[in-house]
Amino acid sequence: MNANDLPPKAGEIFKKIRKKHKVAFETLKLNDKEIKLLQVTDLESLLAGKDPFNDVSEFPLWVKLWEASLILSHVVAALPPGSGATFLELGAGLGASGLTAAACGYNVTLSDYGKHILDFQKVSAAANGFDNVNFEIIDWKKPPDLPKYDVIAGAEILFNEDFFEPLLNVFNKLLAQDGTIYLAHDARRKSLPDFLNKAAKNYDIAVSSRTLTSDGEKRTVIVNRLRPKRKLVE
Repeated sequence: MNANDLPPKAGEIFKKIRKKHKVAFETLKLNDKEIKLLQVTDLESLLAGKDPFNDVSEFPLWVKLWEASLILSHVVAALPPGSGATFLELGAGLGASGLTAAACGYNVTLSDYGKHILDFQKVSAAANGFDNVNFEIIDWKKPPDLPKYDVIAGAEILFNEDFFEPLLNVFNKLLAQDGTIYLAHDARRKSLPDFLNKAAKNYDIAVSSRTLTSDGEKRTVIVNRLRPKRKLVE
């Protein structure tokens, strides 16, 4: 696929991206769905040996399709059809799970902290022909006024403890009353238990794990489903 195969606006964004990165469209197969996802192919030059579990502040987490993102996409693909329900992906990066939700009929908002990240998402959405996807830059410490969402999802977003309280505030502000949150993280993410302990005050939390092989190594991904606790009526 080249720029001429995309709608004009997305084609111009694609040209801009290609001036900075080597990229290609990869196809994700998720049950009966196939998602075209624009990905960076020159990862080594960008990552330069950085470890996302040691030097997180210097690691461009958005640039790679993480194992947790792939597992989260499979979780979303297995949900009941969206039929117009709303879906927000936080820290979406390349947007795999949000685009999967769009393919399943959800009205989707993909979000992250930078316009350059949203550009990748916009090209992928256009390449799939989705017209049910919006894009938002969301600062967790100052979240915008948005409608509440039926589903909120995120993969590898619990990398900084300073953002735990702001993220919980985002959940409280943007999750519908009967909504559900899905989180997916590599089991090596040491901050996950601390966050879940904080979240357990207001959410019922279900935990499952899935294992996959990536780059010749087995990886375990923890999937959490959070639902607001129902307040007792006196």
